[in-house]
Amino acid sequence: MKVLLYSREGKKKQEVVLNPEIYGVRANDRLLELVRNAYSGNLRKGTVDTKTRGEVRGGGKKPWKQKGTGRARAGSSRSPIWVGGGTVFGPHQRDYTVSLSKTIRNLALRVMLSKRGGEKNLILLEAIRLETPKTKEFAAIAKALPVLKKRTLYVVKEATPNLKRASRNMRERIEIKTAAEFTAYDVMQREKLVIDEAAVELIEKRLAVTAKEKSHEA
Repeated sequence: MKVLLYSREGKKKQEVVLNPEIYGVRANDRLLELVRNAYSGNLRKGTVDTKTRGEVRGGGKKPWKQKGTGRARAGSSRSPIWVGGGTVFGPHQRDYTVSLSKTIRNLALRVMLSKRGGEKNLILLEAIRLETPKTKEFAAIAKALPVLKKRTLYVVKEATPNLKRASRNMRERIEIKTAAEFTAYDVMQREKLVIDEAAVELIEKRLAVTAKEKSHEA
């Protein structure tokens, strides 16, 4: 796959050929759906909880005698049909965590990198070095690239303190991740992908295809 390399001023420098084992993987929608559900599930806290009639405080005494009052019989004021009573079939705390193997995580990331490249939504950028932690310095770089007004993921070799602070005010549109930590889910959440030229080698080392993974892709 060939991808354009841009300078920090937004000028096209050259076309770079990327490793087809990482950026030329065929689409796999079922895998992406599995991974998306797993990552989004892992973000859920699962702390919502309702009380059943046995958990609501009080209600131990029978409200009135069984017969002779003319009222409907009642055994507890915490019955689900009473105001202040328990909840039937309400949600309870649960763990939504789904464990994904390293093989699956890496394959999903390769599929997403290939997908963004195929959509022409992937570009390379020469190494980002900011002298100051000012937003306008980073914004000038972002505005010069063909990703303006798009939700963009920047993958860098190292997220320096200056880069973190400079991009903080642009979090609605821009997310910064290092080559060691970004995931397929991060790529899914953003329309455009900008990879720091210095991060390409780290990504290739991280996603190097093993014999086991080749058999998994087949």
